[in-house]
Amino acid sequence: MEELVASDAGVARGDRFEWFCQAVSSDVMPVLLSTRSRADFHARIADLDLGVVRLSTVACSPVSSRRTPVHVRRGDPEHLQLALVTQGAFRISQRGSESVVAGGLVLTDTSRPSEGASVGGLVESVVLQIPRPALALRADRVDRLLARSLAADVGSGAVLAGFLKTLLAHGPHCGPEELRAMGSVALDLATAHLARQLGDPGEAPAEARAQETLQRIHRFIENNLGDPDLTPQVVADRHGMSLRSLHTLFRDQPLTVAAQIRHRRLERARADLARGELSGQPVQLIAARWGFSSATAFSRAFREAYGITPSEHRSSSALAGRGARGVQKVCTSRTPPRAGRT
Repeated sequence: MEELVASDAGVARGDRFEWFCQAVSSDVMPVLLSTRSRADFHARIADLDLGVVRLSTVACSPVSSRRTPVHVRRGDPEHLQLALVTQGAFRISQRGSESVVAGGLVLTDTSRPSEGASVGGLVESVVLQIPRPALALRADRVDRLLARSLAADVGSGAVLAGFLKTLLAHGPHCGPEELRAMGSVALDLATAHLARQLGDPGEAPAEARAQETLQRIHRFIENNLGDPDLTPQVVADRHGMSLRSLHTLFRDQPLTVAAQIRHRRLERARADLARGELSGQPVQLIAARWGFSSATAFSRAFREAYGITPSEHRSSSALAGRGARGVQKVCTSRTPPRAGRT
């Protein structure tokens, strides 16, 4: 699987900073950027989809950033950003806290105003983008860590930093399923490290521990959808709880455990049926890949969920894809892109 890369290599020198501002505001979040290196500005952004989280890298000439309440209202991905500064140093302030981070980790919240600035020359960072609901820690506790410099050379911080660097180097050569599994590991490591900064994880309130268990179960289900023997009892056994306790944990969830497994299997199969590169694979093979042992049962469940058969969905997706490619071809022939993603 290829990482998405945006580089200023194909952009005119005088336009590179504007290109970078546009890329950050559209692909990450609205923010006001400034630089003293406009004449010889350089930047590179890469992004790797890990399922529950995303891993991004940003390398750029010295820059300052300011995200105001207006920017937050204009666009907020509602992410926590755990950044590992791998080159240079960066000063960041948020929620009354300020740190200069060099070689360490720092946590920020896209839903709050913030200010930052390079300290010196080129700055490069690896950023783990964590959706707020995915982090199994109470928001008021996590807020204590915002804009604080966290060590990345000892203990759990070193383990997390090493994993992120390895994932950045080898992730682009992994398949989608491998990346989703690695995303779950990255989230677990980040959660463990942040919990350690807040004190003994065992002292976390009961509701936080329940939320962490629930998130761990969701990730377990996601990583084992292809197993036809995946059942609520298997989920309960693997997490050391009774079936009754598992159902109680899911009591306030939109779906029951069994319904969640079924829904996610259908969603994965639906996505594969829409992929042009898999158009030669039989429907029953795709169904089996996602844990459906009966082609008939899969077709019936698919029609009940989406109102059309798997074959009809595949056909309509193929038609939509051909139409989109035709439009893209016309647009490309008229206006060559100034910078692309590979």
